Amino acid sequence: MTTAFDWLSVALFSALALLFLIRSAQPEPRDRMIAYLPPALGCMVGNQLGNHDQPLWGAIVLIGVAVYIVRVLKPTLPGRPNSD
Repeated sequence: MTTAFDWLSVALFSALALLFLIRSAQPEPRDRMIAYLPPALGCMVGNQLGNHDQPLWGAIVLIGVAVYIVRVLKPTLPGRPNSD
C-alpha cells in the first residue's frame, strides 16, 4: 500500500465487496454474481497499470470501474427508494 493506485483500487474493491455482501443477504437477489466480476478485475488491472508506469491508463480503468458500479449495479443509499 504505497501508491495512490493501491489505495484507490482497495477502496473501490471494498465498496464493491460491501455492496455484494449487502445484496447477497437480501431475500430476493437483485443481480447475478457474475456482474461483480468485471469491476473486481478492473480494480486489479487499474492498480497494476498505475503501479507499472502507466498512470493514465490505470486512472481510466479505475474511473471505468466506478462508472460500471454506478450504471450497472446501481447502488442506493439505505432508506431511499429504489428508482428501478
